Amino acid sequence: MYVSELGEQFHRARLEPAITHLDAASAGRSSNAVIGTVSAHLWREAERGSYVAADDRAEEIARDKRDIAQLLGHTPDELTYRESARAALRTLLTSWSLPMASTVWVAKNEFGPNLVEFERRGYAVRPLPDGDVYGHVDTDALENMLQFEQPDFIHICHVGSMSGAVQPVARIVEVAHQVGVPVVADMAQAVGHVPTVTGADVVYGTSRKWLTGPRGVGFLAVRRDSLRPVEVDPSQSFIAGMLGLGVAVSEVLQTGQQRVFRELATIGRTTRERLDGIGSWQVLEPVDEPSAIVTLAPPPGFQNADVHQARDKLFELGLLVTAADSWRAPLAGDTSVLRISPHLDVTREQLDRLADALRTMGY
Repeated sequence: MYVSELGEQFHRARLEPAITHLDAASAGRSSNAVIGTVSAHLWREAERGSYVAADDRAEEIARDKRDIAQLLGHTPDELTYRESARAALRTLLTSWSLPMASTVWVAKNEFGPNLVEFERRGYAVRPLPDGDVYGHVDTDALENMLQFEQPDFIHICHVGSMSGAVQPVARIVEVAHQVGVPVVADMAQAVGHVPTVTGADVVYGTSRKWLTGPRGVGFLAVRRDSLRPVEVDPSQSFIAGMLGLGVAVSEVLQTGQQRVFRELATIGRTTRERLDGIGSWQVLEPVDEPSAIVTLAPPPGFQNADVHQARDKLFELGLLVTAADSWRAPLAGDTSVLRISPHLDVTREQLDRLADALRTMGY
């Protein structure tokens, strides 16, 4: 039985998987329509030439930009495509005329590779205050801090790579804008997963995770009334991938994005309730955290290598999950965790299988 009411619809739209896929946070499973759109455009490019094929799909490309912009709360003219979320961040930082020795404030769930990008440019990085043990930003403390000091910008991972905690981005934007500080939101794990209209000055993300679009497509939206727009040469774009992403986004919009968000939140809650304490594995998010990323701290005495061995054993049993290491969120600690990220077609039987397997690998 599917956990989500949308599960059967989501499942029917896709190839039958050879494994139990509980790893949407790494890469979601694209629908048959997405795959068909990508492959059909590649055939058109071979038949008619790449530029002609792109011109043939100009109206679809424009419609798709409107749809993606709608998900993000931006306008289509503010949106550009890159090959990944990290490429989008690099494009932003390269194009943005920031002062030397800029300061950026980040939450404890900040993605490690993003920190590398800041350090390469000599930015001073300062952590935002935690409001609880789960790593949510304390927005009252932030508001107080901003009265005495302002960074050049705040960078926030809406949902991190190593935790299902959803940051209060809209409130962070509100208090930051009171003192003129821009906010950049990494939505790689958020778009298609949780509500993403936040008012942030810049948002960026990727196609391949919760949107279940193709790999090799990222996006960057820069609010024109806040910052200078980022210009990208469209002739170098992966048009087939852009069209595939457009189909994936249209599937979310046709289903109803708020309904998708609610269903994924329900899946997250059900997964946490089913797995917490099994074999002494402990869920690290609040049970009602409105996301479908669930992270499990290992039993006492487990080493990081043991978490990887558990991941490998689960894969041998046909269960795909991630062993998330500390490089994903180095400000949050140095312990590896198991990350479970089911999408809409997860079943209760699959969660039972995972729980039974974890029981044999715990205490």
